[in-house]
Amino acid sequence: MTMKIDLNILPVFIAIAEEHNFREAADRLGITRSAVSQMIRKLEDQLGIALFTRTTRSVKLTEAGERLYRQVHPHLENVNSSLENITSHNSPQGLLRIASTSIAEPFLSGKFIVEFSKKYPDIELDITVTDDEFDIVKAGFDAGVRLGDSLEQDMIALPFCGLQRDMAVASPDYIAQQGIPKHPKDLLNHRCIGWRPKLNNRPYYWEFSENEKDFEVSVEPQVTTNDFRLMLRVALAGGGITFATEEAFRPFIKAGKLVPLLEEFLPTFSGFYFFYPNRENMAPKLRAMVDFVKSWKQTN
Repeated sequence: MTMKIDLNILPVFIAIAEEHNFREAADRLGITRSAVSQMIRKLEDQLGIALFTRTTRSVKLTEAGERLYRQVHPHLENVNSSLENITSHNSPQGLLRIASTSIAEPFLSGKFIVEFSKKYPDIELDITVTDDEFDIVKAGFDAGVRLGDSLEQDMIALPFCGLQRDMAVASPDYIAQQGIPKHPKDLLNHRCIGWRPKLNNRPYYWEFSENEKDFEVSVEPQVTTNDFRLMLRVALAGGGITFATEEAFRPFIKAGKLVPLLEEFLPTFSGFYFFYPNRENMAPKLRAMVDFVKSWKQTN
């Protein structure tokens, strides 16, 4: 005997599994929380098994729920992609969700996004800037932008830019008062402005190279933040030496507002990548972005 399941409930199940919250799933789908609860209760009754463990603070998938999510989610994605291929035959359209690390200056500088939006006016971009590393598919994103050494193996990755290098910089006022460090170890005697990706993480070590050997300097920042803009503003105001990708500092160096330091000790590293899941049917909106990234890399 074939079990009859209301397939209209499956997108609701997927939304709760990804949001871990009934209310946020309801907001995402544009329906009421009570409707979400009723549909999940109906699905669990039809299957005869609990799919979620609910507490006052959280909603988690049960083991059965995890299995259902792994089996159903890829198929729904392919169905959605197929429907988009049919309905968007004239031009790519719809919502494209991208998660980007906050330090991906080539992607976040504005020019790329503006040019893409001009070419594809029917695609709505929703860009979340976050330094958390997570499963973008499970979180409901279409694609992401990260450094190459932090990508999952099952993702397709396109280089967004060439080799990058981090750079130490300070304002002319700070240098006039405190002098220029001659060696990275001298940074321990300077005021530094550090960066950490999220709460409770230690500030990033600053990486250098000497005689073809890489090494780190564990500076003790007087100011630490997870916000690159704040880090930059403190440096521009004379607050100390800071460290990030050269590309992020280039406009301020060109304007004479920041001075590069210790350049002979700065190694290059793999740059940023645009990545997305390997799917049987790629939605036209994602295909448009992939093609645009490829052409952008060739001309910029």
